[in-house]
Amino acid sequence: MVATTSKDKLLTEAEILAMPEDDYMNPAQMEFFRVRLSQMRDELLENAASTGANLRENELVADPADRATVEEEHALELRVRDREEALGRIAEGDYGWCEETGDPIGIGRLLARPTATLSIDAQERRERTQKLYGE
Repeated sequence: MVATTSKDKLLTEAEILAMPEDDYMNPAQMEFFRVRLSQMRDELLENAASTGANLRENELVADPADRATVEEEHALELRVRDREEALGRIAEGDYGWCEETGDPIGIGRLLARPTATLSIDAQERRERTQKLYGE
């Protein structure tokens, strides 16, 4: 997937990764992730429509099939919402920054998980806390 700069130059993942750290979340990087998240959202919406139709067509037993359909649609809705929220953070200029610490999330992490809202350190702390307290 690629994004464009103001000069319409297409950027690749490798070019994004090669940018200096002090150029973190520059306009070209923000555009790269805006395009990526928009494409991911659109693909999810397309897949959601066909998945929902397939689940409804393949109903064999009413209750389990209904439950599976609702659960699948709910999961797809949450994934679309994650992408919408990330696009909102891009529009606000907050994308790429950890919501807990304010530190950079990191280009590598964002390429792997464009909807990430926490740095790796903050995510690991949250997971340890959840495991410890069963939250």
